[in-house]
Amino acid sequence: MEFKHRSVLLEETIDGLRIRPDGTYVDGTLGGGGHAYEICRRLSDKGSIVGIDQDEAAIEAAGIRLKDFGEKVTIVRRNYCDMKSVLHDLGIDRVDGIVLDLGVSSYQLDTAERGFSYREDAPLDMRMDRRQQMTARDIVNDYSERDLYRVIRDYGEDKFAKNIAKHIAAARAKRPIETTGELTEIIRESIPMKFQKMSGHPAKRTFQAIRIELNRELEVLKNSLDDMIDLLNPGGRLCIITFHSLEDRIVKSAFRKNEDPCTCPKDFPVCVCGKVSKGSIITRKPILPGEDELRENSRSKSAKLRIFERK
Repeated sequence: MEFKHRSVLLEETIDGLRIRPDGTYVDGTLGGGGHAYEICRRLSDKGSIVGIDQDEAAIEAAGIRLKDFGEKVTIVRRNYCDMKSVLHDLGIDRVDGIVLDLGVSSYQLDTAERGFSYREDAPLDMRMDRRQQMTARDIVNDYSERDLYRVIRDYGEDKFAKNIAKHIAAARAKRPIETTGELTEIIRESIPMKFQKMSGHPAKRTFQAIRIELNRELEVLKNSLDDMIDLLNPGGRLCIITFHSLEDRIVKSAFRKNEDPCTCPKDFPVCVCGKVSKGSIITRKPILPGEDELRENSRSKSAKLRIFERK
């Protein structure tokens, strides 16, 4: 299947980067190369971009899309949490901008065998990086009922988490749960019908939770933000597109901490902790998709863009 993914908030992100033609940029979630392509178009012969992604299909698709830009582009198959070491290996100390688009690609959702979608019956997989051994099947069948409840409650924010975990545990006691279709049916049986009609597909939150747990998505994000800000040149910008409240909360908190890291009591007349601001938040409120984008791409409806500028 051809790798397809429509970049969300594309114009807003490119504008937010304030691209310097001779600058160096990083797309930490390269995907099909949508954001990277628009960055490349604005670079001079002295400019460059490093694209990072852990998905082999994304790497291949982006390589084809960006091939005309030649040596301006370097593509690396890694997780963006390794950005600091990736750049070090390339002899790059600082960059002028970084982009992260934290959404699951249309390709991943629409390719049934990847196991991300609750709308198709396929093996339980959900790996962003298929070199990883552990799959969603392992979580569903091997996690304790208590841990399943924690994952679905914390990462899916589903009020029926306890009942869903209970039904999964009961079903797998009879035989292993192997496919997305089987898991979807178990989730349906766990949620009262009146609630299923009110809040979208009943499996959406549980699938999201398992995917986040499997790929350590929130942990990776939380542990990477400070490093990414440190990698920016003065005036460089970090643009992050999130797709649910847990991601957005982490980004918002990290941006605030880096803008105002002082830990002194509020009644102190002067700062004595010595912690210095690394920059400023450009987006006091997140940038949201416009009406045209929402109409043309339904998957953009939960997207939020936040931008931080380095001092």
